[in-house]
Amino acid sequence: MRAILALEDGRSFIGESFGDGGTSVGEVCFNTSMSGYQEVLTDPSYRGQIVAMTVPQIGNYGVNALDSESDHPHVRGFVIEELSPVASSWRSEETLDHYLKRFGILGIQGIDTRALTRHLRDKGAMKGCLTTEAVSVAAAVAQARAGVGVVGQDFVKEVTPQEAFDWDPLSELSREWTTVPELGVIQGVGGSFKPLPPVRHKIVAYDFGMKRNILRRLRQEGFAVRVVPAGTPAEEVLALKPDGVFLSNGPGDPGALAYVHDNIRKIVGKLPVFGICLGHQMLAYAFGGKTFKLKFGHRGGNQPVKDLRTGKVTITSQNHGFAVDPESLPREVEVTHINLNDNTVEGMKHSSLPVFSVQYHPEAAPGPNDAGYFFSQFSELIAASK
Repeated sequence: MRAILALEDGRSFIGESFGDGGTSVGEVCFNTSMSGYQEVLTDPSYRGQIVAMTVPQIGNYGVNALDSESDHPHVRGFVIEELSPVASSWRSEETLDHYLKRFGILGIQGIDTRALTRHLRDKGAMKGCLTTEAVSVAAAVAQARAGVGVVGQDFVKEVTPQEAFDWDPLSELSREWTTVPELGVIQGVGGSFKPLPPVRHKIVAYDFGMKRNILRRLRQEGFAVRVVPAGTPAEEVLALKPDGVFLSNGPGDPGALAYVHDNIRKIVGKLPVFGICLGHQMLAYAFGGKTFKLKFGHRGGNQPVKDLRTGKVTITSQNHGFAVDPESLPREVEVTHINLNDNTVEGMKHSSLPVFSVQYHPEAAPGPNDAGYFFSQFSELIAASK
């Protein structure tokens, strides 16, 4: 079936549909990860977006339940150059095509994703319409222009849980998957798993659209995690008497979340705080800072970040379309990390309070694990604050 991807500036691409049919409108962006398409699809931070993958062939290892970052896909559409005709992996449970059909997600293949990526880099991420319906290109462009985009949108309310819950109380969901036989390894559904350490700290995690691997990594570092909805009042969080507070990733415009800024402002100074991605941006607003929209964002597993304190460069996994304005931060907040591609803020810490954050994803999934040490740093910060 024919499919059209039409951009708001009039550029269009004609290809072949896969997954579900129909029409979907959202912000079109690209991801440069070489693998991990399932994690991208199920990352709640992509709410409201049509995602194009720059690697040419997608779907070659299928889909399996263990690799999902949430219960279902959040993208509004998926754009690739070629859908693999075979899903070849012993872990595969279904094909990508079947998976997208099951969840009602549109896909388009057979277009020049390199040309699309270059266009978005030159012109910036923009609204687009993905459709399999019998409409003209001009009509699809008109639908793209009529879309709401991402700026000013609170997509967090669509992905945050409705009720608080304890993550992995039986210590089964967070065990690290491994192929290396070693002492203590547990055999389970889908492979072998390393045993978890005992709980050392109890924390509360604000879920703005949290990836599941963040929760796994927190538990692997010895945290017992109470997950709360994005709008949970600070007073309720403090009443739980946690050892620290974690601020998760999430979708949409960080400037549209004033209710979150206010709650974090009431927590900072009372407990150790660690933020990732949107959580990092929420901390900036709590400090009195601001964010701005990037031209085409940072999305992929190959973003170079420099630690300004040590000079060390780390290759990181990222997914964000906004960045913190360093000029808006108060003097007591130090910028600790920058992106070497465009010098945007990638990390910050308070000079006197036990509060720090990073813009990128130390839990990866997909991407390199170079930055995984931040979870142990959070543990050490809490221990030193007790």
